[in-house]
Amino acid sequence: MRKKKVDVKTETQETNHTGETLPPDQTAAQEIVEVIPLEEKELPVQTEDIETLKNELQAAQAKAAEYLEGWQRSQAEFANYKRRMEREQLTAGQIAAGNIIKNFLDVIDDLDRALKNRPQDGEGADWANGIELVYRKFLNALEAQGIKRIEAEGMYFDPNLHEAISHEDHPDLESGKVIGVVQQGFAYGDRVLRPARVRVAR
Repeated sequence: MRKKKVDVKTETQETNHTGETLPPDQTAAQEIVEVIPLEEKELPVQTEDIETLKNELQAAQAKAAEYLEGWQRSQAEFANYKRRMEREQLTAGQIAAGNIIKNFLDVIDDLDRALKNRPQDGEGADWANGIELVYRKFLNALEAQGIKRIEAEGMYFDPNLHEAISHEDHPDLESGKVIGVVQQGFAYGDRVLRPARVRVAR
């Protein structure tokens, strides 16, 4: 018996990782894979453009600083103006009130002198006590409005607050201290309405 020779062509097919046979086109695509690296393209550096931007930035910053300085200066000027107006209004009010109070100082002096020479007994003493009560209330009302008598007796002479009418020797007081008050002085706030007239030890 003659044997028939048969040529058998074996085709090799690729399989994927799951064991499945891949089509020829996918096999070729997997076999031919080229990795094309991305080219890093350097942008051209324009030195002139950078310098221009820097100059523009510096100019903008300088302008902003100028505006800020102007705004701060305006705020400070307005605050100073407001404070000055408040001081002027306060001063004007003090001057007006002080001028009104000055008209009462002579009355206070008269009451003060009368009380120093008041009778010590009899009906006159009762009357004097009533006058003294009114006098004290009047002084308290003035003090409530910021008007105070200037302290003087036993204190060192202060030319801003006192007016010396005499200088006398005194065995118990240091030189420059006030011996006694001849006429009361008054102040309204920081303003002296009338200095205290005093006798000073030398």
